[in-house]
Amino acid sequence: MDILKKYASLLVYYCLEIKPGEKVYISSTTLAEPLVREVYREAIQAGAHVECHLAFREQHRLFMAHANDSQLAQPPAFLPGVMDSFDAFLVIRAPFNLREDQSIAPARAKIRNKALTPMNEVYSDRTANRSLRRCLCQYPTDAAAQEAGMSLDEYAHFVYNACYLFSEDPQAEWLKVRNTQQHIVDYLNQTSEIRYQNKNSDITFSVKGRTWINSDGRTNMPSGEVYTGPVEDSVEGTIAFSYPTLFMGRDVEGVKLTVEGGRVVHWEAERGRDLLDAILDMDGARYFGEVAIGTNYQIQRTTKNILFDEKIGGSVHMALGQSYKQTGGKNQSPIHWDLITDMTKGGRIYADGKLIYQDGKFLI
Repeated sequence: MDILKKYASLLVYYCLEIKPGEKVYISSTTLAEPLVREVYREAIQAGAHVECHLAFREQHRLFMAHANDSQLAQPPAFLPGVMDSFDAFLVIRAPFNLREDQSIAPARAKIRNKALTPMNEVYSDRTANRSLRRCLCQYPTDAAAQEAGMSLDEYAHFVYNACYLFSEDPQAEWLKVRNTQQHIVDYLNQTSEIRYQNKNSDITFSVKGRTWINSDGRTNMPSGEVYTGPVEDSVEGTIAFSYPTLFMGRDVEGVKLTVEGGRVVHWEAERGRDLLDAILDMDGARYFGEVAIGTNYQIQRTTKNILFDEKIGGSVHMALGQSYKQTGGKNQSPIHWDLITDMTKGGRIYADGKLIYQDGKFLI
């Protein structure tokens, strides 16, 4: 079977679980037209009603550069209706240029974020209770490949391999992931305190009353992580993030955070310190909305794409800002920024004082 047909089948039937009569919205760029065609075909054959939006090159940058304040403050005309009433929402990342947004003025971004907040709250509520099933995936493009330091062919192989698309039955592989991770989630949901520790980090947080989620490929493709929201004021210690990241079109590396009473009180960055300063000045950004453990051992290198990097088998990440409501998290913020660190060389995780993870592998 053609790899894109296989991909489309996985997205429609496993990730989004499309049923006859449901309304499906597909958002991507014109670069992903080959995959969009296959998903559209598959979803129509499944009996769905499908709408698509394909952005053109620099569409978002042009809007942010030239819109006046009134335009920036106006929510999109069509998208809120999608968030209110559609059954499934597929976002296919297919970037033209991953850095086209880096010159957007923070003040203009703040106006736009405020305009999008009501729609994002509906999205958060509906995805939390699964009345809106969503999935985020990747279509290989030159921009993403270049950022990852690969040729386009190498990057395409990396993407498809991370999704198990080279296996005879990708859905069966993801069901295995679901079963393996469910054991981990069941264990963690009985714990109260977690400690991440490695050569440069020692940080503790409470997860009492919070829910660990099994991310098994139905909301991200690829996936492979378990995550929750920490009790907001319980985070204590220091964590250094060893992997570089690309956020808002800017490189950030060597981030180290010191946290007291849940709040980031001191921060460093070897690169991108000015962006880190600006982010931490945003509402809710000094508190953590997520703590997680990456479990996809098909992914063993960074690509500056959080969809893949946060899933690296043998890593942990913590996200500044917005919580996921399904975890019980309460932090609110216009941003959600995942920062990742390697745990394969001396990393340890303790749950209620018991060592449960060492050198990138679970012991339970």
